[in-house]
This record gives sequence, C-alpha cells and structure tokens, in this order.
Amino acid sequence: MFESLEFEALTPLGASVLFGLVLGGVYGALAQRSAFCLRRGLDGRWRDCLPALGVWVTGLAFAVAGTRLAVAAGFVSFEGHRFLAPDLPLASVLVGGALFGAGMVLAGGCVSRLTVLAGAGNLRAGLVLLVFAVIAHAAMKGAVAPVREAIGAATVPVGGAAALASLPGGEVWPIAIALALAFLALRSGAPGSRLAMAAGIGLLVPLGWIGTGFVLQDDFDPISMQSLGFTGPVAATLFWTVAATSIPAGFGTGLVVGVVAGSLVAALAAGEFRWESLEGPRQTGRYLAGAAMMGLGGVLAGGCTVGAGLSGVSTASLAALIALAAMVASARATGALLARP
Repeated sequence: MFESLEFEALTPLGASVLFGLVLGGVYGALAQRSAFCLRRGLDGRWRDCLPALGVWVTGLAFAVAGTRLAVAAGFVSFEGHRFLAPDLPLASVLVGGALFGAGMVLAGGCVSRLTVLAGAGNLRAGLVLLVFAVIAHAAMKGAVAPVREAIGAATVPVGGAAALASLPGGEVWPIAIALALAFLALRSGAPGSRLAMAAGIGLLVPLGWIGTGFVLQDDFDPISMQSLGFTGPVAATLFWTVAATSIPAGFGTGLVVGVVAGSLVAALAAGEFRWESLEGPRQTGRYLAGAAMMGLGGVLAGGCTVGAGLSGVSTASLAALIALAAMVASARATGALLARP
C-alpha cells in the first residue's frame, strides 16, 4: 500500500521509524499514567496484586480482540510469521520464559516498564536497560548466540496447531481468551480510568500490525511486519546508537525512543518526574542479575511480556502462550522465594 501514498522523500523504513515514534509516544504516556506492568500484577499476595493484574490483562484482551478483527478484515495475515512456526521451540520458550519471569522480579519490572521508568527519571531502570540490551544482543548475534542456538534446537513439530485459530473452532479460541481476560479485569477492582488506558495500550498492538504489515508495505522495498515489543528493539536501539552511520534505524528504534519521550512528557505533566538511583551494592547486584536474565530470556522466549505477551498472544500463537505462561509461573515462584525470611 505504501507506494500508493506517493511519498517522494520517505522510504518505507523511514516511515516505519516515524510510525514507531508515534506508537511509542502513546504507549509511553499511557503506560506511565496507568502503571502498566505485568510484574506488579504477580509479585505479592493475590489480593494486593489483582488490581494491577487487571490493568495488564485488559491490555492483552484488547490486543487479542483488535488483532483478530484486523485478521478477519483482511488487513494482516500471520501466515509464515515466526510466532506460528510449524516446529515449536518448546525448550527455548520454556527456559526463556522462566528466565524472563524471574529476571523481571529481580529487576523490579519487565523491560517495557523499565523503559517507561527510564523516561520518568529512574536511573536504575536506565542501567538495567543497558545491561539487558547488551546481553540480548549477545544472545542474538554475539558470544551467547551458541547457547541460544543449542536450546532452540529442541523443537516439537506441531504443524497447523502452532496457531490456536487453526484448531477446530477457529477464532473461537482467541476470542474466548479475550472475553475471559476482560471478565477478570472487570472483577479485579482496578480503577476504570486505568482500565481505559490499558485498553488503549492493547489497541496499539493491532495498529502496529496493520501499520507495518499493510500500510507501510511496498513490494519493491519491503519491511518486516511487527508490533509492540522491546527485546529486539532495545537491543537494536543500543546497536544503532553506537553505529548509526552503518546501521539504519527502524520501527523498533523509533518505538523505544517514542516510549521514553512519551513517558517523560507524561511524568512532567503530572509532576511525577524525579531522579532515582541504586541504593547499594546488594540492590545493584540483584538488578543487574535480573537484567541479564531478562536479556537472555527475552531472546529465547521470542519476546518480553509485551513482545511475546501482548503482540505474540494476539497472533493466537501457541508458542507465545507457553512463553507467557512460563513468565507468569516463574515470576510468582521467584516472588515467593524472595518473600521468605
């Protein structure tokens, strides 16, 4: 479709950067005001966590429902997408999900939340993001890549079952998931304003799919179809920062910069911007360990709580559902261990 827009000085890749900036800016502002974070909904007693969990699952419900409507309307197709590979990398998503879930508890937030906090002046979050990006890039293309490849080699052939929508009943399964999540959100006791902002965050996911997979597609200059996610984008942003003359920015780089900017503006407008730093060696070690675990875990799992969670589950991917379940279980177990005397 991009060629029909007749932009003369803008390539699809350049347009995707601007698109990522806009999506990231909206996400950053909404996430900052709603405290959108899966870790907050899992780390602690259920009674105390339920409102925060309700906010997060609202985003997931709207991400799934909106994406399935986009598929039904013919705007996007996930045929051949990595989330729906016929060989399920079971060991990779289980190990990666467990590492990421434990890491986000140790680091005080998932990578998406830490990106938002960095924009609001949290230097701890900025340091964690830096370590996360280095480890994630090392797992994708560097010294840790052999570990990723070895774990990823253990696959299970699932064929068409890689997508829930391909099972008997078709779209009933993802829509049932969305309805169940919406019911949980309404029973969570979360404020209506935060639920509304979380719904807006969820709708950014189908917008991302449609923007990169339909509007910006050009047969002569194609770009990859992607939506919200932070593992690859944060690593790519670091790589672009140190080698911008040889590595062009893309949608992910625009997204990360937009999230930081959106969070900054929202925090300043609400009078919540404040500098925060680490409190001591013990906390530093815990946060850096969590950053490293999330970096490797995010790559193995195919994304973070947003990339594999909101965006991945919206594709009705079995792999994404398993990864998210592993993150949830590991986060709960890690929180329980840390809470022991």
